[in-house]
Amino acid sequence: MSEVIAKSKAAKEAATVLNTLTTTQKNEALLLMADALTSEQNRLLAANAEDIERGRAQGTSESLLDRLKLTPQRLAAIADAVREIVELPDPVGEVIAAFDRPNGLSIEQRRVPLGVIGIIYEARPNVTVDAASLCLKTGNAVVLRGGSAALSSNRSIVAVLREALSRSAIPEDALQLIEDSDRKSVDEMLKLNGLLDVIIPRGGASLIQNVVQNATVPVIETGAGICHTYVDESGEYAMAEAIALNAKVQRPSVCNSMETLILHETFARKHFAALADKFREADVALKGCDLARVLVPSIESASAEDYATEYNDYILNVKIVKDLDEALIHIRRFGTQHSECIVTENSANAERFLQEVDAAAVYHNASTRFTDGFEFGFGAEIGISTQKLHSRGPMGLPALTSTKYRIVGSGQIRT
Repeated sequence: MSEVIAKSKAAKEAATVLNTLTTTQKNEALLLMADALTSEQNRLLAANAEDIERGRAQGTSESLLDRLKLTPQRLAAIADAVREIVELPDPVGEVIAAFDRPNGLSIEQRRVPLGVIGIIYEARPNVTVDAASLCLKTGNAVVLRGGSAALSSNRSIVAVLREALSRSAIPEDALQLIEDSDRKSVDEMLKLNGLLDVIIPRGGASLIQNVVQNATVPVIETGAGICHTYVDESGEYAMAEAIALNAKVQRPSVCNSMETLILHETFARKHFAALADKFREADVALKGCDLARVLVPSIESASAEDYATEYNDYILNVKIVKDLDEALIHIRRFGTQHSECIVTENSANAERFLQEVDAAAVYHNASTRFTDGFEFGFGAEIGISTQKLHSRGPMGLPALTSTKYRIVGSGQIRT
Protein backbone atom coordinates (compact mmCIF):
# COMPACT_ATOMS: atom_id res chain seq x y z
CA MET A 1 0.00 0.00 0.00
CA SER A 2 1.40 3.40 -0.96
CA GLU A 3 2.05 6.16 1.56
CA VAL A 4 -0.72 8.25 -0.02
CA ILE A 5 -3.36 5.55 0.31
CA ALA A 6 -2.28 4.46 3.80
CA LYS A 7 -2.33 7.98 5.22
CA SER A 8 -5.56 8.90 3.47
CA LYS A 9 -7.26 5.82 4.90
CA ALA A 10 -6.02 6.74 8.38
CA ALA A 11 -7.37 10.25 7.91
CA LYS A 12 -10.73 8.87 6.76
CA GLU A 13 -11.05 6.79 9.92
CA ALA A 14 -10.02 9.72 12.11
CA ALA A 15 -12.62 11.93 10.43
CA THR A 16 -15.44 9.80 11.82
CA VAL A 17 -14.23 10.56 15.35
CA LEU A 18 -13.46 14.21 14.63
CA ASN A 19 -17.00 14.72 13.34
CA THR A 20 -18.41 13.90 16.80
CA LEU A 21 -16.29 16.32 18.84
CA THR A 22 -17.56 19.48 20.46
CA THR A 23 -16.30 22.96 19.71
CA THR A 24 -14.65 23.03 23.13
CA GLN A 25 -12.73 19.82 22.42
CA LYS A 26 -11.54 21.12 19.06
CA ASN A 27 -10.51 24.46 20.52
CA GLU A 28 -8.55 22.79 23.30
CA ALA A 29 -6.62 20.84 20.67
CA LEU A 30 -5.88 24.00 18.68
CA LEU A 31 -4.54 25.76 21.77
CA LEU A 32 -2.21 22.83 22.42
CA MET A 33 -1.02 23.13 18.81
CA ALA A 34 -0.40 26.88 19.13
CA ASP A 35 1.58 26.40 22.35
CA ALA A 36 3.65 23.65 20.74
CA LEU A 37 4.67 25.92 17.87
CA THR A 38 6.25 28.35 20.32
CA SER A 39 7.66 25.82 22.81
CA GLU A 40 9.28 23.85 19.97
CA GLN A 41 10.53 26.97 18.17
CA ASN A 42 14.20 25.95 18.09
CA ARG A 43 13.36 22.57 16.61
CA LEU A 44 11.22 24.15 13.90
CA LEU A 45 13.75 26.84 13.03
CA ALA A 46 16.52 24.26 12.72
CA ALA A 47 14.46 22.24 10.26
CA ASN A 48 13.60 25.37 8.31
CA ALA A 49 17.28 26.32 8.13
CA GLU A 50 17.92 23.02 6.34
CA ASP A 51 15.37 23.97 3.68
CA ILE A 52 16.80 27.48 3.29
CA GLU A 53 20.35 26.17 2.94
CA ARG A 54 19.27 23.58 0.37
CA GLY A 55 17.26 26.20 -1.54
CA ARG A 56 20.18 28.62 -1.75
CA ALA A 57 22.46 25.83 -2.97
CA GLN A 58 19.94 25.06 -5.71
CA GLY A 59 19.74 28.72 -6.79
CA THR A 60 16.24 29.45 -5.48
CA SER A 61 15.32 33.13 -5.86
CA GLU A 62 15.31 35.36 -2.80
CA SER A 63 11.58 36.06 -3.18
CA LEU A 64 10.82 32.33 -3.02
CA LEU A 65 13.21 31.89 -0.11
CA ASP A 66 11.26 34.62 1.65
CA ARG A 67 8.07 32.56 1.26
CA LEU A 68 9.90 29.57 2.70
CA LYS A 69 11.69 31.25 5.59
CA LEU A 70 10.54 30.97 9.21
CA THR A 71 11.70 33.37 11.91
CA PRO A 72 10.82 33.60 15.60
CA GLN A 73 8.51 36.49 14.71
CA ARG A 74 6.80 34.58 11.92
CA LEU A 75 6.37 31.50 14.11
CA ALA A 76 4.85 33.65 16.85
CA ALA A 77 2.47 35.16 14.29
CA ILE A 78 1.53 31.70 13.00
CA ALA A 79 0.81 30.52 16.55
CA ASP A 80 -1.25 33.65 17.20
CA ALA A 81 -3.25 32.96 14.05
CA VAL A 82 -4.14 29.52 15.45
CA ARG A 83 -5.30 31.16 18.69
CA GLU A 84 -7.41 33.58 16.67
CA ILE A 85 -9.10 30.64 14.96
CA VAL A 86 -10.00 29.35 18.42
CA GLU A 87 -11.85 32.60 19.07
CA LEU A 88 -13.85 32.40 15.84
CA PRO A 89 -17.34 30.89 15.80
CA ASP A 90 -17.46 27.22 14.88
CA PRO A 91 -19.69 26.95 11.80
CA VAL A 92 -20.30 23.21 12.26
CA GLY A 93 -23.84 22.61 13.44
CA GLU A 94 -25.03 26.09 12.46
CA VAL A 95 -28.68 26.01 11.38
CA ILE A 96 -28.84 27.78 8.04
CA ALA A 97 -32.56 27.29 7.52
CA ALA A 98 -35.45 25.76 9.46
CA PHE A 99 -39.01 25.38 8.29
CA ASP A 100 -42.10 23.21 8.62
CA ARG A 101 -43.93 21.68 5.69
CA PRO A 102 -47.74 21.48 5.42
CA ASN A 103 -47.50 17.71 5.88
CA GLY A 104 -45.97 18.20 9.32
CA LEU A 105 -42.32 17.50 8.44
CA SER A 106 -39.81 19.71 10.26
CA ILE A 107 -36.74 20.42 8.10
CA GLU A 108 -33.42 21.93 9.15
CA GLN A 109 -30.37 22.66 7.02
CA ARG A 110 -27.17 22.53 9.07
CA ARG A 111 -23.49 22.99 8.34
CA VAL A 112 -21.38 19.82 8.49
CA PRO A 113 -17.70 19.06 7.79
CA LEU A 114 -16.63 18.26 4.24
CA GLY A 115 -14.85 15.13 5.52
CA VAL A 116 -11.24 14.60 4.42
CA ILE A 117 -9.54 17.51 2.66
CA GLY A 118 -6.38 17.15 0.59
CA ILE A 119 -4.16 20.24 0.38
CA ILE A 120 -1.46 20.38 -2.30
CA TYR A 121 0.83 23.37 -1.96
CA GLU A 122 4.35 24.70 -2.51
CA ALA A 123 7.10 26.35 -0.46
CA ARG A 124 5.12 28.04 2.32
CA PRO A 125 5.38 26.18 5.63
CA ASN A 126 2.88 28.55 7.25
CA VAL A 127 0.24 26.93 5.00
CA THR A 128 0.89 23.67 6.87
CA VAL A 129 -0.31 25.24 10.11
CA ASP A 130 -3.09 27.33 8.57
CA ALA A 131 -4.54 24.34 6.72
CA ALA A 132 -4.32 22.03 9.70
CA SER A 133 -5.94 24.53 12.06
CA LEU A 134 -8.80 25.50 9.78
CA CYS A 135 -9.58 21.92 8.79
CA LEU A 136 -9.52 20.58 12.34
CA LYS A 137 -11.62 23.47 13.68
CA THR A 138 -14.31 22.59 11.14
CA GLY A 139 -14.21 18.88 11.93
CA ASN A 140 -12.30 17.88 8.80
CA ALA A 141 -9.33 15.53 8.64
CA VAL A 142 -6.57 16.82 6.37
CA VAL A 143 -3.94 15.22 4.14
CA LEU A 144 -1.15 17.68 3.34
CA ARG A 145 1.26 17.41 0.44
CA GLY A 146 3.72 20.31 0.51
CA GLY A 147 6.50 21.07 -1.93
CA SER A 148 9.90 19.43 -1.68
CA ALA A 149 11.51 22.82 -0.97
CA ALA A 150 9.84 22.88 2.46
CA LEU A 151 9.99 19.17 3.28
CA SER A 152 12.19 19.47 6.38
CA SER A 153 10.07 22.30 7.74
CA ASN A 154 6.80 20.50 7.06
CA ARG A 155 7.98 17.24 8.60
CA SER A 156 8.97 19.05 11.76
CA ILE A 157 5.81 21.14 11.95
CA VAL A 158 3.48 18.18 11.44
CA ALA A 159 5.42 16.09 13.98
CA VAL A 160 5.05 18.89 16.55
CA LEU A 161 1.35 19.34 15.81
CA ARG A 162 0.63 15.59 15.96
CA GLU A 163 2.41 15.39 19.31
CA ALA A 164 0.10 18.15 20.54
CA LEU A 165 -2.97 16.34 19.18
CA SER A 166 -1.96 13.17 21.04
CA ARG A 167 -2.80 15.07 24.22
CA SER A 168 -6.23 16.10 22.94
CA ALA A 169 -9.54 14.59 21.91
CA ILE A 170 -8.66 14.93 18.21
CA PRO A 171 -7.02 11.77 16.81
CA GLU A 172 -3.52 12.58 15.63
CA ASP A 173 -4.27 10.65 12.43
CA ALA A 174 -6.65 13.48 11.49
CA LEU A 175 -3.49 15.34 10.42
CA GLN A 176 -1.35 13.65 7.77
CA LEU A 177 1.66 14.75 5.73
CA ILE A 178 2.66 13.04 2.49
CA GLU A 179 6.45 13.01 2.58
CA ASP A 180 7.00 11.41 -0.83
CA SER A 181 8.30 14.29 -2.96
CA ASP A 182 7.79 12.44 -6.26
CA ARG A 183 5.12 14.02 -8.44
CA LYS A 184 3.44 10.61 -8.61
CA SER A 185 2.22 11.18 -5.06
CA VAL A 186 0.30 14.24 -6.26
CA ASP A 187 -1.13 12.32 -9.21
CA GLU A 188 -2.26 9.59 -6.82
CA MET A 189 -4.04 12.05 -4.54
CA LEU A 190 -5.95 13.49 -7.49
CA LYS A 191 -7.67 10.13 -8.07
CA LEU A 192 -8.49 9.16 -4.48
CA ASN A 193 -12.26 9.34 -4.78
CA GLY A 194 -13.84 7.75 -1.74
CA LEU A 195 -10.94 8.67 0.53
CA LEU A 196 -10.52 12.38 -0.17
CA ASP A 197 -13.68 14.48 -0.36
CA VAL A 198 -12.09 17.58 -1.88
CA ILE A 199 -8.66 18.81 -2.98
CA ILE A 200 -7.47 22.41 -2.61
CA PRO A 201 -4.30 23.37 -4.55
CA ARG A 202 -2.25 26.36 -3.44
CA GLY A 203 0.69 27.54 -5.51
CA GLY A 204 1.71 28.64 -8.97
CA ALA A 205 -0.29 28.39 -12.16
CA SER A 206 1.31 25.11 -13.31
CA LEU A 207 0.49 23.32 -10.04
CA ILE A 208 -3.08 24.58 -10.02
CA GLN A 209 -3.71 23.70 -13.66
CA ASN A 210 -2.30 20.20 -13.18
CA VAL A 211 -4.72 19.62 -10.32
CA VAL A 212 -7.74 21.16 -12.08
CA GLN A 213 -7.13 19.28 -15.33
CA ASN A 214 -6.30 15.85 -13.89
CA ALA A 215 -8.24 15.44 -10.65
CA THR A 216 -11.29 13.19 -10.40
CA VAL A 217 -11.69 14.27 -6.76
CA PRO A 218 -13.66 17.56 -6.55
CA VAL A 219 -11.36 20.62 -6.55
CA ILE A 220 -11.66 24.10 -5.07
CA GLU A 221 -9.40 26.15 -7.33
CA THR A 222 -7.19 28.78 -5.75
CA GLY A 223 -6.03 30.65 -8.80
CA ALA A 224 -2.88 32.48 -9.74
CA GLY A 225 -2.79 36.15 -8.86
CA ILE A 226 -2.17 38.45 -11.81
CA CYS A 227 -3.48 41.50 -9.96
CA HIS A 228 -3.78 45.03 -11.35
CA THR A 229 -3.91 48.51 -9.90
CA TYR A 230 -5.52 51.08 -12.21
CA VAL A 231 -4.85 54.75 -11.45
CA ASP A 232 -7.60 56.82 -13.03
CA GLU A 233 -7.24 60.36 -14.38
CA SER A 234 -8.50 61.80 -11.08
CA GLY A 235 -6.29 59.62 -8.91
CA GLU A 236 -4.55 61.56 -6.12
CA TYR A 237 -0.80 61.11 -6.56
CA ALA A 238 0.26 60.53 -2.96
CA MET A 239 -2.45 57.93 -2.48
CA ALA A 240 -1.68 56.25 -5.79
CA GLU A 241 2.02 56.07 -4.96
CA ALA A 242 1.40 54.59 -1.52
CA ILE A 243 -1.10 52.00 -2.77
CA ALA A 244 0.98 50.95 -5.80
CA LEU A 245 4.20 50.60 -3.82
CA ASN A 246 2.46 48.63 -1.09
CA ALA A 247 0.75 46.34 -3.59
CA LYS A 248 4.06 45.48 -5.26
CA VAL A 249 6.79 45.85 -2.66
CA GLN A 250 5.34 44.99 0.76
CA ARG A 251 5.57 41.27 -0.07
CA PRO A 252 5.94 40.58 -3.80
CA SER A 253 6.12 36.80 -3.43
CA VAL A 254 2.42 36.36 -2.58
CA CYS A 255 -0.60 35.97 -4.85
CA ASN A 256 -2.30 39.26 -3.92
CA SER A 257 0.67 41.41 -4.89
CA MET A 258 0.34 43.64 -7.97
CA GLU A 259 1.85 42.43 -11.24
CA THR A 260 0.68 45.24 -13.56
CA LEU A 261 0.20 48.94 -12.87
CA ILE A 262 -2.28 50.54 -15.29
CA LEU A 263 -2.14 54.32 -15.59
CA HIS A 264 -4.53 56.73 -17.27
CA GLU A 265 -2.57 58.63 -19.91
CA THR A 266 -3.24 62.03 -18.33
CA PHE A 267 -2.03 60.82 -14.93
CA ALA A 268 0.97 59.07 -16.48
CA ARG A 269 2.19 62.14 -18.34
CA LYS A 270 2.21 64.08 -15.08
CA HIS A 271 3.42 61.48 -12.61
CA PHE A 272 4.87 58.31 -14.16
CA ALA A 273 8.48 59.53 -14.12
CA ALA A 274 8.30 60.26 -10.39
CA LEU A 275 6.53 56.98 -9.72
CA ALA A 276 9.15 55.06 -11.70
CA ASP A 277 11.87 56.60 -9.52
CA LYS A 278 10.08 55.34 -6.42
CA PHE A 279 9.93 51.81 -7.80
CA ARG A 280 13.62 51.92 -8.74
CA GLU A 281 14.45 52.97 -5.17
CA ALA A 282 12.57 49.83 -4.07
CA ASP A 283 14.64 47.68 -6.49
CA VAL A 284 11.67 46.94 -8.73
CA ALA A 285 12.47 46.30 -12.40
CA LEU A 286 9.92 47.96 -14.69
CA LYS A 287 8.61 46.77 -18.04
CA GLY A 288 6.23 48.96 -20.01
CA CYS A 289 4.16 49.57 -23.11
CA ASP A 290 5.35 51.88 -25.89
CA LEU A 291 4.05 55.07 -24.29
CA ALA A 292 5.47 54.10 -20.89
CA ARG A 293 8.87 53.74 -22.56
CA VAL A 294 8.51 57.13 -24.19
CA LEU A 295 7.84 58.72 -20.82
CA VAL A 296 10.60 56.72 -19.07
CA PRO A 297 13.00 55.49 -21.76
CA SER A 298 15.15 53.42 -19.38
CA ILE A 299 12.50 50.74 -18.74
CA GLU A 300 12.26 47.48 -20.69
CA SER A 301 9.52 46.65 -23.17
CA ALA A 302 6.56 44.62 -21.90
CA SER A 303 5.12 41.89 -24.12
CA ALA A 304 1.76 40.12 -24.00
CA GLU A 305 3.59 37.23 -22.33
CA ASP A 306 4.82 39.59 -19.61
CA TYR A 307 1.29 40.86 -18.94
CA ALA A 308 0.18 37.22 -18.57
CA THR A 309 2.95 36.37 -16.08
CA GLU A 310 2.61 36.07 -12.32
CA TYR A 311 6.12 37.17 -11.34
CA ASN A 312 5.92 36.95 -7.52
CA ASP A 313 9.12 38.99 -7.66
CA TYR A 314 10.47 42.55 -7.87
CA ILE A 315 9.28 42.96 -11.46
CA LEU A 316 6.36 45.15 -12.51
CA ASN A 317 4.57 45.72 -15.81
CA VAL A 318 3.24 49.18 -16.66
CA LYS A 319 0.39 49.75 -19.10
CA ILE A 320 -0.80 53.25 -20.06
CA VAL A 321 -4.39 53.56 -21.28
CA LYS A 322 -6.52 56.35 -22.67
CA ASP A 323 -9.54 55.72 -20.43
CA LEU A 324 -11.34 53.35 -18.06
CA ASP A 325 -12.74 51.32 -20.95
CA GLU A 326 -9.25 50.41 -22.12
CA ALA A 327 -8.21 49.54 -18.56
CA LEU A 328 -11.18 47.20 -18.19
CA ILE A 329 -10.35 45.52 -21.50
CA HIS A 330 -6.78 44.91 -20.35
CA ILE A 331 -7.91 43.45 -17.02
CA ARG A 332 -10.44 41.16 -18.74
CA ARG A 333 -7.70 39.88 -21.06
CA PHE A 334 -4.93 39.30 -18.54
CA GLY A 335 -6.53 39.15 -15.09
CA THR A 336 -7.00 35.91 -13.19
CA GLN A 337 -10.15 36.95 -11.30
CA HIS A 338 -8.18 37.37 -8.09
CA SER A 339 -7.85 40.98 -6.87
CA GLU A 340 -8.15 44.26 -8.79
CA CYS A 341 -7.93 47.89 -7.65
CA ILE A 342 -8.92 51.33 -8.93
CA VAL A 343 -7.44 54.51 -7.50
CA THR A 344 -9.77 57.39 -8.32
CA GLU A 345 -11.69 60.33 -6.90
CA ASN A 346 -14.40 59.83 -9.53
CA SER A 347 -17.24 57.99 -7.77
CA ALA A 348 -18.94 57.00 -11.03
CA ASN A 349 -15.75 55.41 -12.36
CA ALA A 350 -15.17 53.69 -9.04
CA GLU A 351 -18.67 52.21 -9.01
CA ARG A 352 -18.34 51.09 -12.61
CA PHE A 353 -15.00 49.39 -11.87
CA LEU A 354 -16.36 47.63 -8.78
CA GLN A 355 -19.42 46.48 -10.72
CA GLU A 356 -17.84 45.39 -14.00
CA VAL A 357 -14.54 43.80 -12.97
CA ASP A 358 -15.01 40.04 -12.56
CA ALA A 359 -12.72 39.17 -9.65
CA ALA A 360 -12.97 37.62 -6.21
CA ALA A 361 -11.99 40.95 -4.64
CA VAL A 362 -12.30 44.45 -6.12
CA TYR A 363 -10.89 47.54 -4.41
CA HIS A 364 -11.45 51.27 -4.53
CA ASN A 365 -8.52 53.26 -3.11
CA ALA A 366 -6.94 50.37 -1.18
CA SER A 367 -4.10 47.92 -1.81
CA THR A 368 -4.78 44.46 -3.21
CA ARG A 369 -2.57 43.12 -0.41
CA PHE A 370 -5.66 43.05 1.82
CA THR A 371 -7.10 40.01 0.02
CA ASP A 372 -6.33 37.69 2.89
CA GLY A 373 -8.35 35.68 5.39
CA PHE A 374 -6.62 37.28 8.35
CA GLU A 375 -7.19 40.80 7.04
CA PHE A 376 -10.85 39.99 6.35
CA GLY A 377 -11.30 38.82 9.93
CA PHE A 378 -11.51 35.12 9.07
CA GLY A 379 -8.38 34.11 11.00
CA ALA A 380 -5.97 32.16 8.82
CA GLU A 381 -7.22 31.17 5.37
CA ILE A 382 -7.19 27.86 3.53
CA GLY A 383 -6.64 29.71 0.27
CA ILE A 384 -8.12 32.36 -2.02
CA SER A 385 -10.62 30.84 -4.40
CA THR A 386 -10.88 32.40 -7.85
CA GLN A 387 -13.65 30.09 -8.99
CA LYS A 388 -17.34 30.66 -8.31
CA LEU A 389 -18.34 27.31 -6.74
CA HIS A 390 -18.47 26.41 -3.95
CA SER A 391 -16.59 29.36 -2.45
CA ARG A 392 -14.95 32.54 -3.76
CA GLY A 393 -12.27 34.82 -2.32
CA PRO A 394 -10.43 34.20 0.96
CA MET A 395 -11.76 30.92 2.36
CA GLY A 396 -12.23 30.85 6.10
CA LEU A 397 -14.08 28.36 8.29
CA PRO A 398 -17.53 28.36 6.59
CA ALA A 399 -15.90 27.53 3.22
CA LEU A 400 -14.73 24.21 4.70
CA THR A 401 -18.24 23.00 5.40
CA SER A 402 -21.06 21.48 3.43
CA THR A 403 -24.67 21.13 4.53
CA LYS A 404 -26.97 18.36 5.64
CA TYR A 405 -30.76 18.36 5.84
CA ARG A 406 -32.27 16.94 9.04
CA ILE A 407 -35.92 15.97 8.66
CA VAL A 408 -38.12 15.01 11.62
CA GLY A 409 -41.55 13.52 11.08
CA SER A 410 -44.28 11.71 12.92
CA GLY A 411 -44.88 8.79 10.60
CA GLN A 412 -45.48 10.65 7.32
CA ILE A 413 -45.35 8.68 4.08
CA ARG A 414 -45.39 10.09 0.57
CA THR A 415 -48.42 9.33 -1.57
